[in-house]
Amino acid sequence: MGSESSNGGSVGGFRSRIEHYLYSGEKKHVFAGIAIIGIIFGAPWFLMNKGSKHQSHQDYMEKADKARNERLSSSPSPSVK
Repeated sequence: MGSESSNGGSVGGFRSRIEHYLYSGEKKHVFAGIAIIGIIFGAPWFLMNKGSKHQSHQDYMEKADKARNERLSSSPSPSVK
């Protein structure tokens, strides 16, 4: 009937358990933390790169040259006044 029966008791128990996991230094807790951090940062990276094909610099330059040539050839020539 002490402080554990009040609403703050369950939160304190949860907090002490989390602090134990964070500061214990046990190998399984460290590996679990690394895995969680890897998932948190790896998931957005995976989703961003899922459909894109990585291009080399040469591929990029060829694509840019082609687009530039198309833009220059399709634009109307400036009229001289």
